Amino acid sequence: MLTSEMIKEAALAAGADMCGIGNMARFEGAPREMDPRMLFPEAKSVIGMVFRIPRGVQRGIEEGTQFYQYPSMAYGGINEIYAPSVLYQVGQLIEDHGWEAFIYRNTGARGCVSDMDGSPGNTLSPEEQIEVMNQAKRKTAHHRSVQFTRPARPGQVPPDLQFQFRLAAVACGLGEIGWSKMFLTKNFGPLQRVAFIFTDAELEPDPLYSGKPLCRRCFACVRECPGGCLSRTESIQVNIGGKICEWGKLDEWKCYAFYTHGGPKFNPFVPKAVWDKNENGDLDLLEGKAAANEKEIMKVYRALEKYFPTWVGYNMAKCGGCIRACVSMLEKKGGCMEGRFKEPLRTGKAWVMDR
Repeated sequence: MLTSEMIKEAALAAGADMCGIGNMARFEGAPREMDPRMLFPEAKSVIGMVFRIPRGVQRGIEEGTQFYQYPSMAYGGINEIYAPSVLYQVGQLIEDHGWEAFIYRNTGARGCVSDMDGSPGNTLSPEEQIEVMNQAKRKTAHHRSVQFTRPARPGQVPPDLQFQFRLAAVACGLGEIGWSKMFLTKNFGPLQRVAFIFTDAELEPDPLYSGKPLCRRCFACVRECPGGCLSRTESIQVNIGGKICEWGKLDEWKCYAFYTHGGPKFNPFVPKAVWDKNENGDLDLLEGKAAANEKEIMKVYRALEKYFPTWVGYNMAKCGGCIRACVSMLEKKGGCMEGRFKEPLRTGKAWVMDR
């Protein structure tokens, strides 16, 4: 007989740092185009796994010395290599007991709505539009949504469905959503990735997290966002199985631009003269002179693509950092990361360039 404990033991033995289980009813109310029950209608349970991000990959960004280790290791290494191997092993256990394992790694899907903001239709993915050595990577534009997808049968939603990973992690009892919209756990704060397995095995679910609030509502994430992408006063609320999740209203497209380009005070790869000139107003978005939309983001990418490369398909992280701000506050001010490390991530003020 397959039990929840067997699955958790297998997940931890295979390399996951945490494992939690939820039932599919906790997704009630999700938009159909982002409802994981549409992936596997017969599923009874969702298994969520947490994979810690080593704090050290933030060190180079914290010191302004090394920027690609975070996206290459904490994104690419976990999402593309480490977590899939764990999913595979746990999936084997489930299927060896006669149940089906629908494994779902982090990133990759492109449904009929944008994974950025849920908007339908044709949504560009700017980082895939950049040119290398003056030659286009491909003739067909890459999108954050699947441009022509349609349901394969009546009553179904179009493939390939992308659900909200952080809320799914909440549904598995693994933690909470912080004000920055980052997923927080009591062991690692904001430093983790998650991945999932859906199964038709009916497993004992974990309770939703109900301990001490993991987010201190200190608003360090708001203060240290270089693009001012996160609201201090407006919020979004979602009900997951009776638990109200709340986070600050985020301008996802603006965040997208600043994460990869940082702005004039957080990007040491672009010459100062380029920022000062701002030719054709291409950098207006990063200068706070234009609202974030696909057109403005594409202008930024085209203007700055030649100054720094991508690594393993992920853009380097040059943002000032809601994650690092969160870690610093949780370590220093009595949060869930207090006492975890012998030395704090940040010993002085966060760096900023004089521009």
